[in-house]
Amino acid sequence: MLIAGIGNIFLGDDGFGPEVVRRLPRHPDPGVRVVDYGIRGMHLAYDLLDSWDALVLVDAVPGRGAPGRVELFRAAQEDTAAAQLDAHAMSPDAVFAGVRALGGALPPTVVIGCQVACVDEGIGLSEPVAAAVDEAVAAVGGVLADLLRAGAAPAAAPLPPATARQED
Repeated sequence: MLIAGIGNIFLGDDGFGPEVVRRLPRHPDPGVRVVDYGIRGMHLAYDLLDSWDALVLVDAVPGRGAPGRVELFRAAQEDTAAAQLDAHAMSPDAVFAGVRALGGALPPTVVIGCQVACVDEGIGLSEPVAAAVDEAVAAVGGVLADLLRAGAAPAAAPLPPATARQED
């Protein structure tokens, strides 16, 4: 299983994914790899050409509620007829399109996202997003434990309901 933190640390709350991955404890299972991809979308796309049972993507997400809200959801991996490779694009859609354009297949994917407050230029997370980092670390641990225990990909394994806040 691949756990990927994505985001630009120079754009405020967009650095949420890298911060969560930085705080994750080392995992003893050799089948689990944790990587801070930052803004290296093509690097993630190429790594996804390897065979993975599951992908856990940690990212900042806009427009999904109050700032600092952590949410778990399965990523939609629709096929796009004309995928364009862009070495500078880091959105999950761009990465998924890149994997397909390179002839790869995407593993079942769970996104652990946090609603942003500010993505202006600057280093550091806003107060509500910084406060959500520990919750996201716990969510990654919960998803990973469930997947390892079930021996299943995210499409078959239930998401742990306690880690998704439903406040707005």
